[in-house]
Amino acid sequence: MKAVTIGVTIPGQVTLTLSRLLFGCWKMISQVFILSSKGDHLIYKDFRGEAGKDAVNKFYEMVTALTGDQPPVVMKHKELHFVHIRQGGLYWVATTKADASPFTIIEFLNRLTALVKDYCGCLSEKSVQMNFALIYELLDEVVDFGYIQTTSTDILKNFIQTEAVSSKPFSLFDLSNVGLFGADTQQNKVAPSAAATRPIVSSQGEQGGKNEIFVDVIERMSVVIGANGVLMKADIEGEIRVKCYMPSCSEMRIGLNEEFSIGKSQLSGYGAAVRVDECSFHQAVRLDEFDTYRILKVCPSQGEQTVMQYQLCDDLPTAPPFRLFPSIERDSGGRLLMYLKLRCDLPPKSAAINVSITIPVPKGSLRLSQELSSPDQSAELQPKNKAVHWEIPRFPGGAQLSALFKLEVSGLSSASLQEVGPVSLSFELPKYTCTGLQIRFLRLSPIQPGPSQRWVRYVTHSDSYTIRI
Repeated sequence: MKAVTIGVTIPGQVTLTLSRLLFGCWKMISQVFILSSKGDHLIYKDFRGEAGKDAVNKFYEMVTALTGDQPPVVMKHKELHFVHIRQGGLYWVATTKADASPFTIIEFLNRLTALVKDYCGCLSEKSVQMNFALIYELLDEVVDFGYIQTTSTDILKNFIQTEAVSSKPFSLFDLSNVGLFGADTQQNKVAPSAAATRPIVSSQGEQGGKNEIFVDVIERMSVVIGANGVLMKADIEGEIRVKCYMPSCSEMRIGLNEEFSIGKSQLSGYGAAVRVDECSFHQAVRLDEFDTYRILKVCPSQGEQTVMQYQLCDDLPTAPPFRLFPSIERDSGGRLLMYLKLRCDLPPKSAAINVSITIPVPKGSLRLSQELSSPDQSAELQPKNKAVHWEIPRFPGGAQLSALFKLEVSGLSSASLQEVGPVSLSFELPKYTCTGLQIRFLRLSPIQPGPSQRWVRYVTHSDSYTIRI
């Protein structure tokens, strides 16, 4: 069998092919299955008959028996190796008895999830349940008796006959999602997040037939702030992701900030400066105009692909988005008092959404009373996790919110005060990037016949945001 070439882009501008990684270990995939977060069997495919179906239950027993939120990606039971990833709240698992590279199988699972997302529109338990016939057809074409055939969306379009079932019909009038796309040339024209979660292939007359390109600039930040308010660590990992619904597009040119530098190179010019430490590109991206004009040129195929990844460490161009001012003390009634003031240091026109604050508290915490600065906030004591959970749906830039928590703690002592913290935050920042990276323009050549639309969205997620108190 001929080697199938599948590009793998690794940070540091290193590009490999999966055929090299698979050389000498072709007989590697025994089973592929998809489980819900509760262990429900959604998809099960046995390619080689080397392991029974009880392997599915064994995997779930192993993964749920482990402590912590991040179980190991690779686990072993007797002679069977389990390799899994989590996407869309689901477990995507491959088993093998061969001495295969785990990185190869992880890459295969990531590409499988991308395929399912392209064909089904989104990754969710409901979407997988409604499109199980389509996913089985994809698995039949992608893997044959444990041998990987292809993960190319363009190639598979010629063989896949089952049409996707959309879990929710798309409507431009549904603007309930906060992660809106803005038009490339007219930012007051918007489309909801659901616009980019429809299948790339759909029947005639449905919304999926529109000629559109969606570009996401996504950043994930990891921050540690000391008890004195000093920034101790700040890492940003970002990517530019393209999802194309055009049947044919010979070339797309993506213009980035003119003042964009990689590493410690000097910036010159009049535009807003953007610097990253490392940058890597998809193997299909042409960079002949990047050094001079900061333009990426790519021929996008239908579906989703990450055209660029970048990283910035310990040198944020702006202040961290949140600052916490805590006061922890014991009152005369023997209760633990926690007064927290949280300030959002985003620009006034920006806002954080889905802000969730977790405050670890001493063991033996029995009852919580609270005073919150606005009625849309909520808080609850979670005794099992020994934490107070504080929720803020929307937090405008420049605003300051506060909360007073009064905890009844069994056997409260001075040592118990040391058990409070550190505080962790999770949030989303729509229409905002911490690095300042922006898309100057999106241009298609040749010009597409008929109406076409280009959409751009910016969003920053908290990967890990910790404040010590």
